[in-house]
Amino acid sequence: MNKFIFPFLAVVIGFVLAQITSKQKSVNTKLLLSFSGAFLLALTLFELLPEVYHHLDSKLAGVYIVSGILLQLVLELFSKGAEHGHVHVHKEDTTFPWSLFISLCLHSFLEGFAIHDHNDMVYGILIHKIPVAAIITMFLLQSEYKKIQIAGFLTVFALMTPLGTLISTTSEAVAHYSQVFNAIVIGVFFHISTTILFESSDGHKFNLSKFISIILGVGIAYLI
Repeated sequence: MNKFIFPFLAVVIGFVLAQITSKQKSVNTKLLLSFSGAFLLALTLFELLPEVYHHLDSKLAGVYIVSGILLQLVLELFSKGAEHGHVHVHKEDTTFPWSLFISLCLHSFLEGFAIHDHNDMVYGILIHKIPVAAIITMFLLQSEYKKIQIAGFLTVFALMTPLGTLISTTSEAVAHYSQVFNAIVIGVFFHISTTILFESSDGHKFNLSKFISIILGVGIAYLI
């Protein structure tokens, strides 16, 4: 049941974290993002990637992975990078952010496919979604959107990853192409995690705290 509960719980934790964090770009949020990016990347390398290359032709697997990267690039045209912590408040805009909502939900839905055969990946998605959910919650709370809209946004967003896992578990057609979907999700994860990790630091200076959080993320992922 963890594979259904943890992704939903991540959004709940992110919501609570947003309530106690007043500044959207706080240092703690940045460090948590760095840790989550490293943790997700390492789990993807340790868990998903070897199995995909074991079951699929190597060149074909590469095509699907690149397709996942390109898919995430397209999604970010609409989400503006919310999957890795980039959202900006425009208080004068009271129109519901449908493009952000749909792109984030599709991204979350795809995440659920990676959990079906790889229970450890649920921890990577859990850690990844907490800071993202916190930042999205802060964006929504600082906006002029109605409370019912915010509640609906976060509820559906929280349910999309469990829905992806449910469909990948119960649908024979999806199960038949599970490794293809896994390869696509690897591309999505690669793009998100590397964007988090390799974005330029302020002034391009070495950040010891960020470096330590990355090492911890990789180390813990290895021990799981």
